[in-house]
Amino acid sequence: MAAVQLRPFHSLALPAARTSTNPNWLHLPAKPRAGSRSARLALLVCSASNPATPAAPSTSSSSGDKNGAAARWAAWIPRAAVGGVGPEQVLRLISGAAATPICQFVDSPRTFLHSVDPRVKLVWLLALVVLPARSNIYMRFGLVAGLALLSMWVLPNHVWKDQLGRVTLLSGIIFIMLGFGADGAPSLLQTRTPPPSVLGVPNIPCSLSGYSYTIMKLGPLQFTRKGLAVASTSACLSFAIFQSASLCLTTTTPEQLASALWWFMIPLKLIGVPVPEIVLTLLLSLRFINLVFDEVRNSALAIVTRRIDWKNLATMETIDIFFNYVQRIFKNIFDHAEQVSKAMIARGYRGDPNNHKIYFLTESSFRIVDAFSLLCLFALMGLASFSDRLA
Repeated sequence: MAAVQLRPFHSLALPAARTSTNPNWLHLPAKPRAGSRSARLALLVCSASNPATPAAPSTSSSSGDKNGAAARWAAWIPRAAVGGVGPEQVLRLISGAAATPICQFVDSPRTFLHSVDPRVKLVWLLALVVLPARSNIYMRFGLVAGLALLSMWVLPNHVWKDQLGRVTLLSGIIFIMLGFGADGAPSLLQTRTPPPSVLGVPNIPCSLSGYSYTIMKLGPLQFTRKGLAVASTSACLSFAIFQSASLCLTTTTPEQLASALWWFMIPLKLIGVPVPEIVLTLLLSLRFINLVFDEVRNSALAIVTRRIDWKNLATMETIDIFFNYVQRIFKNIFDHAEQVSKAMIARGYRGDPNNHKIYFLTESSFRIVDAFSLLCLFALMGLASFSDRLA
């Protein structure tokens, strides 16, 4: 494709019979009066030149400087911003993320958290949702640090590194966005009260305690104490919800969670709540999560192994491949759902959970480790209330 360049001519004389070896230059015929006064013109000639055409000798030094500057700037640009991330890299990232056991039960190595009663785990989940929203900032970050250390202790290395990395990245983005967005933009309104010097009132001296409402300024944005409170609450709450749920699902089987929920919801049957349907839906959903991740990973690997030459494809062709990828995922998921429904019908299920007994294949028993977990929970709640009084 031809590029348009602007080339300056300084002190250009226009002789009548002068030729040039470059066919891309525009030749201007000389006027009869030009020879008498040696016309010096500053012209900008627009020529359509091929990028492969060598530059003129007069501009070789300037083009070399520009190329060197461009090379220096390109060294600072991340590789992902100049085409390092392509469709194949995106599919590899999807397959790698789906390969990590997210919300899946990990039976080994077996830790003390595997032996805790699922009913106690549900109580802990409820407390970890309430405490970050009702406690002060020190307690919030303490809960986040405790969950991170517990994940490192309980989960395998390849599991907790991936999970903590993703959850920390998401919580960090939430913290930055809300920190600068909650009270970041300065007010455009100005006070109508005149300064104390105009009224003849002595100015009130600033506080000597070092209190400042604005913590940090970044250009037109500012990070205030209100932004810190909102950002810390949202980020810590998001981290606690995601990581505590991941810990619970990683160390508890779906049958144990369904039986614990059944135990808590049994009194609701007296007021007409369909407890068996809710528990059966939960059990099927927990079993179905693994199938979804497997289909996402297998479909991505199927495209990667075909070694598609993405550089020779047009943009619409690449988009069409990704649309077919998403379509194949949903088709396979619906096929699995149909197979599950046929298997349930073949085993005698006719749509009424009350007439079909659900076997959880698990037994819940209250042991010493459960009592110790409840004591730790009560101590944490007492510490949270005591810290609020101090703050």
